[in-house]
Amino acid sequence: MAEGLFHRRRLPHYQPDDKAIFVSFRSYFTLTPAARSLVLKSCLYEHKRRIQLYAGVVMPDHVHLCFSLLRHPETTASYRLEAVMKDFKSVSAHRIVRLMDLPFVWQEEYFDHVLRSYERLEGAMEYIRQNPVKARLASTPEQYQWLWETDDYID
Repeated sequence: MAEGLFHRRRLPHYQPDDKAIFVSFRSYFTLTPAARSLVLKSCLYEHKRRIQLYAGVVMPDHVHLCFSLLRHPETTASYRLEAVMKDFKSVSAHRIVRLMDLPFVWQEEYFDHVLRSYERLEGAMEYIRQNPVKARLASTPEQYQWLWETDDYID
């Protein structure tokens, strides 16, 4: 996908090359602990395949991710945000539907924000870390089982 190209559903989405992106999406239902584990596993599956995942948290009713899109080894173009999100939501939804016997899982849209500086990346990662604490699901970020982060990030 070329730098600056848009794709649309209900919201416009801007895909920059080589910039971190903060993405959030919501579920229709409260995810059980087992479902949250499946979602986190799906996030980690994409890490170093099509995305460089910096941090992610799976909350009972939403997910926050911070990542950069990697480049396809054959074309050197960045993987498409739209395709990565579609596949991620589809795979995790199929697993959760079987686990929780639900008709569907994810709300249609996702929200993304381009992080244009190292400081913004650090701020997004801290927001992700503190999300379970602010929701009173853990006393510290480290206590929350469905939080993942790496020190291996770029600016």
